[in-house]
Amino acid sequence: MSTRNSQTNKAAARDRLRQERERQAKKAKTRRQFTVAGAVVVVLAIAGGVSYAVIQGNKPSQWEAAADAKSIVAPKNTSGTDGTTVVIGKSTAKKTLVEFEDSRCPICAQFEQTVGSTVQNDIDSGKFKIQYVGATFIDKSDNGVGSKNALSALGAALNVSPEAFLQYKSALYSTKFHPDESTDKFAKDSYLIQVADTVAPLKGNATFQKAVKSGTYDAWAMKMSNTFDKSGVQGTPTFKMDGKTITSEGSSNPPMTVADFNTAIAKALGPV
Repeated sequence: MSTRNSQTNKAAARDRLRQERERQAKKAKTRRQFTVAGAVVVVLAIAGGVSYAVIQGNKPSQWEAAADAKSIVAPKNTSGTDGTTVVIGKSTAKKTLVEFEDSRCPICAQFEQTVGSTVQNDIDSGKFKIQYVGATFIDKSDNGVGSKNALSALGAALNVSPEAFLQYKSALYSTKFHPDESTDKFAKDSYLIQVADTVAPLKGNATFQKAVKSGTYDAWAMKMSNTFDKSGVQGTPTFKMDGKTITSEGSSNPPMTVADFNTAIAKALGPV
């Protein structure tokens, strides 16, 4: 090989090496640009996700929004401010028994299972009317929502009829459906509807079910709960007539047997 050809070949090799280095450098630069761009996208995505989470976290919950609602949809068969007065019974009944209850309350369930039919018979016979005041304080003990959700569903039942309301309330307190206080089963709309399907006026009732699922009476339930909070009553069940608390004779406890209830009611009603 001549010296000239050797020099030419070396020059060509150096040129190829230079071109290859330039190509690799360009490729590396492009890769860095994509990496930086990708990192920016990831950072923006994370920032966006954090911002969304903060916004969502600062949004009021369903029940906080219901408590602050300016527009209240009250069920039929109610009266008073925001429809929070619920009185059921014959217009000829001279006195009204006021009952304060929380749907998750195990003692309320015990009372209903033991004395509930007696109360219903007294209402039907016109011995007294009954005024229902619903509470939600058990939810506060475990950050639950079942008391509120059940109260809203009771509003949906009351919108159907007073009879549907009383039957549904009894079903919720029944041994079959009332959950342990530590189990917030009433938080589930599906469970409340399952219970309602055992009550004739509510079984397969599309209007009732829609109201439960959409929370039509959530704001009303919160207003009713406020009524309880302002009453000064410290526990459930509590019963009052003519402003006086009805208790078992010789105690400060509510009457939890039929005999004790009948004795206490007779005393509260006075001479016939």
